Amino acid sequence: MATTESRAAAATDLQELGRRHLWLHFSRMGGYDDQHQIPIITRGEGCYVWDDKGNKYFDGLSALFCVNIGHGRHDVAQAGADQAKELGFITNWSYAHPQAITLAARIANLAPGDLNRVFFTSGGAESVESAIKLARQFFKLTGKANKTKVIAREVAYHGTTLGALSATGITDLRTPFEPLAPAGVHVPNTNLYRLPHHMQPEDLAETIKHKIEFEGPDTVAAVILEPVQNAGGCFTPPDGYFQRVREICDEYDVLLISDEVICSWGRLGEFFGCQRLGYQPDIITTAKGITSAYAPMGAMIVSDRLAEPFFEEHNSFLHGFTFGGHPIACAVSHANIDVFENENLLDHVRTNEPVFRDMMESLRDIPIVGDVRGMGYFQAVELVKDRDTKATFDEEESEWLLRGFLSGELYRRGLICRADDRGDPVIQLAPPLITTAEQFGDIHDILRPVLEEASRRLGLAG
Repeated sequence: MATTESRAAAATDLQELGRRHLWLHFSRMGGYDDQHQIPIITRGEGCYVWDDKGNKYFDGLSALFCVNIGHGRHDVAQAGADQAKELGFITNWSYAHPQAITLAARIANLAPGDLNRVFFTSGGAESVESAIKLARQFFKLTGKANKTKVIAREVAYHGTTLGALSATGITDLRTPFEPLAPAGVHVPNTNLYRLPHHMQPEDLAETIKHKIEFEGPDTVAAVILEPVQNAGGCFTPPDGYFQRVREICDEYDVLLISDEVICSWGRLGEFFGCQRLGYQPDIITTAKGITSAYAPMGAMIVSDRLAEPFFEEHNSFLHGFTFGGHPIACAVSHANIDVFENENLLDHVRTNEPVFRDMMESLRDIPIVGDVRGMGYFQAVELVKDRDTKATFDEEESEWLLRGFLSGELYRRGLICRADDRGDPVIQLAPPLITTAEQFGDIHDILRPVLEEASRRLGLAG
């Protein structure tokens, strides 16, 4: 058994190796030193993970919206190992294998309407990139080659590949890589807490209609929207929003892409977020929870109507990824969906969503809490300087609040969540779908005192 001294030595070695060789994603690598160490997670079980020093944390973000069924499901991982004994890999380029075929059929059976064609990828950005390219080629095949533009929402995040980045509505993520792939245009998001005074909630869908008309309907290929927008902090749509967007897309022959990299696989209490909100997209993009991250995988799910031109004569979708539909990943996805069905996870989310939301709502008396919003197991609080005026923090204040205090203090007390300022400052929670009512109480007992302390340090009145 490892001694305390040997664990400390191993941790020090990992820190040195990590700082020297590992380039973390979206991370300020220059900020790590002996006092500010890289968090190194070594083990997970259920809703909890442990670091290399033996400290335990509640994973309130499902490892970036991924581990929906929880950590430590050896049965799901074993499905991949068992598949490797039979067929470790064959590409889906011109070949097929049983796991990809049966998984595609299973996903099509779960998806709404005529979304019967499944194109596998390795992750979320690849799924969005595939959808944008499919939309362009679809209109070229159907004699409308000028329809290339994609309408997305401000502050929305759709991925980091150049095509997906053109749809992403976060300026700071875009500018380092400009010029981007052309034709990404943006409309207001559904932040009802900060709705401009001249607008009503029912006006938000109409901004998409106006943008199509402004750009020219013969130039717009698709509208891409998340059921609940992640960046900015869980923006939910007003009643009737997506139904109206569907009508607008039909009116102007524009495809509706439901970006469900986060919102599918139970996050909103249904297999797909569009089912929760009652609208029918032409394409669903998905990833993350499709395997609960026990293997990297994503998919683009496409309607029969949209797929039809690609199956005529010599046509093909001129796009692909070596590892899309990897046999091991497909086997893991099958096992992951088995867990959903056998353990009634969707019912569990629907039953406990009110408990989660009530816990979040109970924080409204804290001076720094301005808004509470979200859906399913996907909730956020927006942080403000003044609840009456909704005044937000300046850049320096936000930097201290999120990175100088909240992130570190919540982590120190045993809670992993997201402190984010890609819009206005928010704390975001998306716990594993197995989280219980009692565990929501545990989250509250960490979150409340930290937010109260932040309020005191900022001198906010109650």
